[in-house]
Amino acid sequence: MNVIELSKEEFAALAKEIYYRDIRPQVIDEHRGEFLVLDVESGDYEVDAEHLEAARRLMARRPQGRRFGFRVGSQAAYSFGGLMKPDDAL
Repeated sequence: MNVIELSKEEFAALAKEIYYRDIRPQVIDEHRGEFLVLDVESGDYEVDAEHLEAARRLMARRPQGRRFGFRVGSQAAYSFGGLMKPDDAL
């Protein structure tokens, strides 16, 4: 699939589908609360306590990749004064 041709909404939906179907079950127990950056084209990803560190490592391996970020176990990566809802509530 050529993700460059996808709209922003389609790209986000594809990233979430890959994450919840293939990646989340593997990382949820060990990495809850950490950041995960996914290369949507390849399915490759990096996890780190720091979002930029995960992104840098993934970009070093996949410089042309199309990336999407998550916080493992949460519905959102960041919160501005609110509570972080767990993604198990989906």
